[in-house]
Amino acid sequence: MSTRLRVAVIGAGYWGPNLARNFRASLDWELAAIVDLDRARARRVADSVGGVAVLTDVGDALGDPSIDAVAIATPARTHHELVMRALRAGKHVVVEKPLADSSDKAREMIDEAERQGLVLMTDHTYCYTPAVQKIRELVCDGSLGDILFIDSTRINLGLVQPDVDVFWDLAPHDLSIIDFVLPGGLSPEHVAAYGADPIGAGKSCVGYLMIPLQNGGMAHVHVNWMSPTKIRQMVIGGTRRTLVWDDLNPQQRISVYDRGVDLLRQTGFETDRTTATVSYRLGDTWSPALGEREALGAMVEELAGAIRDRRSARTDGYSGLRVLDVLEAASRSLAGNDGFTRLRGSLEASVA
Repeated sequence: MSTRLRVAVIGAGYWGPNLARNFRASLDWELAAIVDLDRARARRVADSVGGVAVLTDVGDALGDPSIDAVAIATPARTHHELVMRALRAGKHVVVEKPLADSSDKAREMIDEAERQGLVLMTDHTYCYTPAVQKIRELVCDGSLGDILFIDSTRINLGLVQPDVDVFWDLAPHDLSIIDFVLPGGLSPEHVAAYGADPIGAGKSCVGYLMIPLQNGGMAHVHVNWMSPTKIRQMVIGGTRRTLVWDDLNPQQRISVYDRGVDLLRQTGFETDRTTATVSYRLGDTWSPALGEREALGAMVEELAGAIRDRRSARTDGYSGLRVLDVLEAASRSLAGNDGFTRLRGSLEASVA
């Protein structure tokens, strides 16, 4: 193995300790520093992983020529400035979701990374779970057939966030997964969002997001801060099979059903009318074996691979941009209360 890459984790709040732990455990990485304005908080994280340098000034990490990359785990409003500084300092960057707080800022970050020839990666952690990687495999190899619908539910009790609504808080997980498993990623022309604030929080606490898919299909995402039960489930229906992913069922996270509706179209000889005969297919159900591995461990490995191979990461800046485009369109739909809202057009340029 070549020499380990060196990384600094910026942000020692909620997500930073998880990143630090996985970088420290990886054979690809040497954890060089924890950076946070709160020295005591940074010290606690550094001590929890066996002791590394503690910095309170981002500039000290960015000015260190021995550091190859930075992992940014700070509030979304700070991402643009930190990422731009890091890229201009010659550092590869992985950023906690969402990539930025606007698609315009995300585009600037992507453009800068391309100018500098550096890796910009979005930490869409769910995409590195064994379950979601298996879903991607089954979709891409045609096991499900053409995708007819996706129905995703992410509901629980709290926490009502002070700065974002339930769409921006919970839906990025579902959108990043859908973007990851669909060939070509998310590429809708428009979306529709419907939200409710029945408790008077000043923002949507219950939300429904509808995204048209290719070939007339539909993706539906339900997010909710007020459910007394926690559900993390996605149903993907295809022309051949239907897949159900239950993230809260460790014994059987994925079930594949050979069940569905078949539509046989027939054209009459005496008229030009087309008739359809509906039949229902009832076949076997099976559950693929899944490996057990922490998703963040796979994510930091992918970052190292992208840097060494001089390629884009599997969840690159464009995947983060596609998610942001949908979230912004959802916000415009909510504000206008006019149903489907056309996207601003950045998806067309971002989908390869």
